[in-house]
Amino acid sequence: MKLMKRIYSKLLAISLVWASVSSCLLADDKAKPVRMGCGIMTFDTVPGWGLRPDGTSSIGPTHGSVVIDGEGHIYTSANQGVFVFTPEGMLIQSYTDKDYTNLHDMEIRKEGDREFIYGARNVAGEGIKFDCHSGEVVLRLPFPKESGLNLDKFVPTAITIAENGDIYLSNGYASNHIFRFDKSGKYLSHFGTKGNGLKEFNTAHGMTLDTRYSPNRLLICDRNHQPKGRLVHYSLEGEFIEEVITGLGQPTSVAIFGDYVSVPDLKGRVVILDKTNTIMAVLGHNPDPAKGGNYKVPQAEWVEGVFSGTHGSYWDKQGNLYVQDWNVSGRLMKLVRVPVGGSN
Repeated sequence: MKLMKRIYSKLLAISLVWASVSSCLLADDKAKPVRMGCGIMTFDTVPGWGLRPDGTSSIGPTHGSVVIDGEGHIYTSANQGVFVFTPEGMLIQSYTDKDYTNLHDMEIRKEGDREFIYGARNVAGEGIKFDCHSGEVVLRLPFPKESGLNLDKFVPTAITIAENGDIYLSNGYASNHIFRFDKSGKYLSHFGTKGNGLKEFNTAHGMTLDTRYSPNRLLICDRNHQPKGRLVHYSLEGEFIEEVITGLGQPTSVAIFGDYVSVPDLKGRVVILDKTNTIMAVLGHNPDPAKGGNYKVPQAEWVEGVFSGTHGSYWDKQGNLYVQDWNVSGRLMKLVRVPVGGSN
């Protein structure tokens, strides 16, 4: 009798596995790639990319960023930590200790023979730098008391690094100051203030080093600037240069690829600009005002090719895009670049 029970248990387990696999295959059959964009910025979605074998998200709620290392591995930050995927969407590593939670923004940089992730931790109230392969934390950036500012809140939202190693950390969810440190973490200066004036920020939410120009500039997402969200350029010394483009909804972050930049909009789309900051394409536009910019869209209501609250993006060497939604179920998507005159 015991032998029969063991055999029955094994058969039941096998049947459950096959049922799970079959349901995933059926789900994959239903979800077809969606083509979006136009011209040289045309992409196909990859249904189910990065999901578990059972079709569920493996990263949990997302309010973060995406970067890619020299080997092509994709790092995305979720509330519970940092998760690493292969280009095919297989999860191969994760950092979920307390040092890696709530990385609102990330940048990756090779220094010597090591690669480091710099992160802005909004909940923990610090900037951080760690080896992306070992997880070793090598630098922390708390609120710089040397600035002379008396702030109630330090809630960093964005981080970027200049070629000389200077680090820029935006207090975007609080005072809207952008703090500048040297590569060792020594405070150097700060600039910016909260408001809707030309040289003020109303949520300096995202930021990167704009390598499309020489000398390089800071490209900053002024997400809630009124009357419409905008991008602005500042010098590396913190001097206002220009208003780059307005009318972008709620731009959350920026990622550079050659002469192009991807700009996620919290309302549910990604805008791609060229070097003249002309709009080249709009990806994944969500026409539903109830779901565009809605964190609480569950996975059961995700629509292939339609975004909900785009928050982070990053390009790989082939020009493919990885896009993260601000989402309760944890949504990360791969968009494959379609060659001009061809198809994938």
